[in-house]
Order: sequence, then C-alpha cells, then structure tokens
Amino acid sequence: AAMSLMRELMGLGENYKVLFLGGGASTQFAMIPMNFLHPGKTAAYVDTGSWSNKALKEGKLLGQVHLAASAKEINYTKLPKIADIKFPTDAEYLHMTSNETIHGNQFSQFPETGSVPLICDMSSDFLSRRRDFGKFSVIYAGAQKNIGPAGVTVVVMREEMLAKCKDGNPTMFDYRTHAKENSLYNTPPAFGIYVVRLVLEWVKKQGGLQAVEKVNLAKKDRIYGVMDANPDYYKGTVDRESRSWMNITMRLPSEDLEAKFIAEAKGKGFIGLKGHRSVGGIRVSLYNAMTLDGANQLAEFMETFKKAN
Repeated sequence: AAMSLMRELMGLGENYKVLFLGGGASTQFAMIPMNFLHPGKTAAYVDTGSWSNKALKEGKLLGQVHLAASAKEINYTKLPKIADIKFPTDAEYLHMTSNETIHGNQFSQFPETGSVPLICDMSSDFLSRRRDFGKFSVIYAGAQKNIGPAGVTVVVMREEMLAKCKDGNPTMFDYRTHAKENSLYNTPPAFGIYVVRLVLEWVKKQGGLQAVEKVNLAKKDRIYGVMDANPDYYKGTVDRESRSWMNITMRLPSEDLEAKFIAEAKGKGFIGLKGHRSVGGIRVSLYNAMTLDGANQLAEFMETFKKAN
C-alpha cells in the first residue's frame, strides 16, 4: 500500500520500483556507484553543499568521477546555473542533491540529461513540493525529514536501471535483491514503513503535493519576508535565487545576539534554531510537519526580538 501510494503522489507509473531500505541516505551514497559506476566509466556529480560533497567522496572511493559543477569555492552560497552543469554524454549518471540542509540552498529546476540517468538525493525536501519526478532515474531519501521516522530509506527507481546494476556486489548492496523481493529480502524497518504509509495518507488527505507545496510556500515566504525587511539584522547566507524552502539560514549582527536569540526563542517554545556546528548562525527548518501557524509565530518573534535588541 505504501509503495503504490508513493507512486500515486509522485505521479509515477508502474515502471518505477519503490524500495524501502535501511542504512539511511548515507548508505545510498555508496550503493549508487557500487551498482551503476562500471570499471573504466565515469559518473558525474554536482557539488552544492555538505551532503552532495559526501556523495561525491563516496563516488571517488568507488570509481572515476567527473565534477559537473561546484559551488564549494563560494562556500555553497549560490547554486550553479542549470546551463553550467556540464558532464560527458557517456557518463553513467549525473548525481545531484535537491536541497542542502546545512548551507540552506535548493534547486528549483533540474537539467535535461538526455540518455544520462539523473539521480537525486531528495532526503530533505522529498514530497514537500511538486516536481517532475519522471525526469529522474533514481530518487532516494532518508525518511526522517519529511515522511517518517529515522531508519527507513526510500529509493524510487526506474525499472530499467535494474538492468544496469553491476555484478559482483554483496547481496545486500545489490538493488536487484531488494527489487526482486519487494524490500523483504531481510527484515525491513516495518514500523518505520508503517509510519511512512500514515504520512503518505496524510499528504493525500491534505490534497496531495499541490496542497503541501502551497503551505510550504507560505511558510518560507513569511520567514524570508522578515529577513528581507531587515536585511542588515537578519542576514541571509544564500543568494536569493538559491534559497531553500526547507532550511532557512541566516546570521545576526553578532554571535552574542545569535546566542540570545536562540535562548529566548527556546523559552517561547521554538526549538532547533541553532545553525549546524560547521557553519554557525541560525537555521529555521520548515519541513512538512511544521505548521503555517508555527512559522507565523516564529516570524512574529523575529520582529519583536529585533525591536528589543
């Protein structure tokens, strides 16, 4: 039931396989090249933040990698233009990360890749907005941001990709094993999958991705609205065109003010606003479970805090 509902919400046909695996998206960083990067061939990667960089590192461990585009030298503050993503026409695949949680950037469009399979890590924005999911040959996501508890990893894969899987991998690391056994080759994370199904039913009840997108759009507009009205106080860390809907990153005028902001916010019931330890600052995460009311209250707190400080 969870598998068919997933396809329905994504607008995909039976030619896509839905797998529920363990190991998180971090295991997928290795499984992708293990299965699809053949000896003597090249895989292309776009490096746009901490997560895509981790995927790239795993690719390098397992074979030859081509860097199709990178935002590393500008500290991931601006995404490469779609037209600037360049890769060999015989690449095994192009790997992208749709949303970067730590650096706060997100792709709103993806390149046309022709005969090169497009593979995407959508862990942090999966089912948060409408996308043309049919463009992708493989989509994978750790469930814990938007669609369920930690411990379930969703892989949505075009059936024809199974024929491209490399022989000689350990059984558990071969996608064909899990596709053939409907994710029941070993004991699956059953409770987690059950919760994913409940979340998918909730998404459908809201009115599908169109409805979820509308709420997420309103949430991010409210927070960015306060930032844009006070750009010298709440300074966004990402170029406007590259901003994430899911993870809004900003700096205040001083680290002392940031600490005060986090502490006062916590007192008002706003938790998890401290930026990732690798970048500091403030991070507002607006995953599907966060309500519009919650985002509005946080925006009001931001306005009040600025007046008082």
